[in-house]
Amino acid sequence: MQTFLREIAEKSKRVRGYRFSNLYTMLNEWLLVDSWRYVRKNAASGVDKVDAREYGKKLQVNVKALVERLKSKSYRARLIRRQYIPKSPGKVRPLGIPVVEDKLLQTAASRILQAIFGAEFKECSYGYQPGRGAHQAIQTLHKELQFGWYGYVVEADIKGFFDHIDHEWMIKMLEQKISDRPFIKLIKKWLKAGILETDGQVIHPATGTPQGGIVSPVLANIYLHYVLDLWFEKVVKPRCKGAVYLFRYADDFVCLFQYRHEAQMFYDALPQRMGKFGLELSAEKTRILNFSKFRMEEKNRFDFLGFEFSWGKSLSGKPQIKRRTSRKKLNKSVEMFTEWCKKNRNWRLRDLMTILKSKLRGYYNYYGLIGNYAGLREFYDQVKWVLFKWLNRRSQRKSYNSEEYFKLLKRYGIPRPRVVQRRDYQLTFAKPF
Repeated sequence: MQTFLREIAEKSKRVRGYRFSNLYTMLNEWLLVDSWRYVRKNAASGVDKVDAREYGKKLQVNVKALVERLKSKSYRARLIRRQYIPKSPGKVRPLGIPVVEDKLLQTAASRILQAIFGAEFKECSYGYQPGRGAHQAIQTLHKELQFGWYGYVVEADIKGFFDHIDHEWMIKMLEQKISDRPFIKLIKKWLKAGILETDGQVIHPATGTPQGGIVSPVLANIYLHYVLDLWFEKVVKPRCKGAVYLFRYADDFVCLFQYRHEAQMFYDALPQRMGKFGLELSAEKTRILNFSKFRMEEKNRFDFLGFEFSWGKSLSGKPQIKRRTSRKKLNKSVEMFTEWCKKNRNWRLRDLMTILKSKLRGYYNYYGLIGNYAGLREFYDQVKWVLFKWLNRRSQRKSYNSEEYFKLLKRYGIPRPRVVQRRDYQLTFAKPF
């Protein structure tokens, strides 16, 4: 971090209870220009249809005009363009796309927020933080399950978390560390910004922060830090005599317990705790699971961050934690790939294979952990035959037999399954397929 951000982070960590002021004045030309390097240049444009490349051509002029509006308090958050992306066949995920100017300002503000609250976040929080990621959460969970004395897992799912963040609670949480009213008011503007739906209707949300907003991830972390992490650390842990552990990546979390009655206590209290802050748990996805090396015959398993965890036996016959690609995620990835092949099968073969290689590498980079080669191979085999099917539907005549098709894959260098995790557990961090 730059010097002043580092100083903010160190002061936040050193002086507990300190509330920061004069943050609004830090949103100056220097910070905004420096934050420009973090703005994705190939991202979709907002309601003004100005993309990042066009905005960047006159960056200094645009930033200077933005700072002048901030100083005169005439800045207004623009409408957020709603876009729906496929979540799984038949389902979509709503995203909110701000204009480039708001993305830039949110990037600068999120850097300040991360510096202030980063020192407050607990070890159990892995999502949207510098130097931490899903692979670290998965590896630490694997280690705790293998070597810890845990017998029960509570897995939970929050319904529409980003859409149900309570604005009043969000502001109260920010005010725990920030006393700068103009800075708080700026965040309120982003929370209250209207959303332009695909049918032209403008919605003014009473709760939530749009997925896709640059500042949304750090706000979500702050919200669940107070709702879940601190509560678990200061209330749940002291009441438990056995070993307990919480793993959270954004709004996905699992809790490990040594004793059944303590897991039940947490399970019973969790809905009320979430409800206090306007959140609701999904009843069908929240449960207590017997998960012990001494009950392997029950064959219980649970999912976390795209991986399925279960107890099995090593080659020497000893109890060992097994992990593989979640069946749900595997099927979803194959279904999405099938839709992509069906839609784009008439592309030039060279372009089609280039994108295919990129998709496979991304999938291997995320799911290519030690012990999951079979899961990678299963995905590769299904993708291979899905592509074979749709390439033969490019015309009325069959284009390839199996022998010709395998030569085609070899000619274009389609990557085969490979484990990317090294034995020293230094992982490559990448987004899943």
